[in-house]
Amino acid sequence: MMTEAQTRATDWLATSDLRPTRQRTALAALLVGDGQNRHVTAESLFDAARQAGEKVSLATVYNTLRAFCDAGLLREITVDGSKSYFDTNISDHPHFYWEDSARLTDAPKEQLEISRVPDAPEGAEIAKVDVVIRLRRK
Repeated sequence: MMTEAQTRATDWLATSDLRPTRQRTALAALLVGDGQNRHVTAESLFDAARQAGEKVSLATVYNTLRAFCDAGLLREITVDGSKSYFDTNISDHPHFYWEDSARLTDAPKEQLEISRVPDAPEGAEIAKVDVVIRLRRK
């Protein structure tokens, strides 16, 4: 019998064309199993998987996160051009990046106003606009 977390993970995966392998289902359960949205790095998900007793390599975690993004299940947010966070909330919304703890959290969407963005160069179109507001403690 499946746990509630496994059921959520299976249902989440079923919204895509991805095959629900054991490792994908296990990682999906860690991402969405409790019904809460979260921001993870590959390393933090790898650590959570190991703590849960899952036998999975860091490379598999990276590949699975990439597959989840490509399937539209996750949204990748890049900070500093190199650090990637993966967000289970795929709706358009801004983020706070907490510099002191390297955490990414949701920012209130209703308080953000973008009245205009630059025109895309010839032959290009804007795919998305990511808003990351960097914070530091006073």
